[in-house]
Amino acid sequence: MPQEVGNDKPTANSMQKMVADEVLKHGSSEVVAKVYTFRDLAHATENFNPDLLIGKGCFGRVYKGHLGDKNQVVAVKQLDMIGVQGNREFLAEVLTIGRVHHPNLINLIGYCVNGHQRLLVYEYMKNGSLEERLFDLDEKKTPLDWHTRMMIGKGVAKGLEYLHNVADPPIIYRNLKSLNVLLDDDMSPKLSGFGPLKIGPKHGEDHISTRVMETYGYSSPEYATAGEVTIKSDVYSFGVVFLELISGRRVIDDKRPTEEQNLIIWAKPLLKEHSKIPMVADPLLNGNYPIKCLHQAVAIASMCLQEEPSTRPYISDVVVALDYLATAQDGQEPSSVDE
Repeated sequence: MPQEVGNDKPTANSMQKMVADEVLKHGSSEVVAKVYTFRDLAHATENFNPDLLIGKGCFGRVYKGHLGDKNQVVAVKQLDMIGVQGNREFLAEVLTIGRVHHPNLINLIGYCVNGHQRLLVYEYMKNGSLEERLFDLDEKKTPLDWHTRMMIGKGVAKGLEYLHNVADPPIIYRNLKSLNVLLDDDMSPKLSGFGPLKIGPKHGEDHISTRVMETYGYSSPEYATAGEVTIKSDVYSFGVVFLELISGRRVIDDKRPTEEQNLIIWAKPLLKEHSKIPMVADPLLNGNYPIKCLHQAVAIASMCLQEEPSTRPYISDVVVALDYLATAQDGQEPSSVDE
């Protein structure tokens, strides 16, 4: 269990000042996250009680906690990072999420710097990640119905639309995958896991170069070949997640037959043949979806998964298309959707 740091208070103070200086440099009015002490967050998580551990990965650990000052259940992310790069990633997380506010983006409540400890406090998302709700079902969880899947897709697209078109400067998310889509009490999605700051390309440029990309399977072809990302790279990743929603299949699943392990490779031939499109739908839906909407959803996914970035739609166009799909309920077709 992590211990409070007693002998490096100057380091803690200097790091806290560095965070504060960076926040001020980017505009103190934009970053509203509260500064917590390590003691505050240790108390909130019952000294990082293993029974409250709700997530673990290469980034560190996430604990469910309770903040007495707000009487609020929260998620406390304890980052595994030491050194310059780790501090840069922590700062980027605070400065990115701390200045963007949208119903489909996770809300950063606060943060803590103490010695080598870096902690982030987020709103607690009762229904966990989309990955869990799609692929890790048990007897307590019913499969997501068609309408809920379309509403989740629409919410994810609206979160990206805010980052691309409203945030100033624009932000390329670069980390879209089902694990980073969190679901609240009402199954409304929120993007999380922002990581290093990803400001959009400078004036006159159409991409940024990077080699910090995410999980295999979700990244766009232009990243895989040249390490370049644009807002259209996010659109490709959205296409992957949306196809996961439609099919109920992981983008990479080594438990399936060899020819079906890569979702995109398996699905692309089926997406091109009208008669085979129902084969893409999640069997757990038991055919309970408007067939016209399935075809429309598959068309949206196909457009987002185009090899060339220029041929993919903008995410704002995807939002418009999903507005129609999200109106179809109980097997009824939305009147505005054309086959």
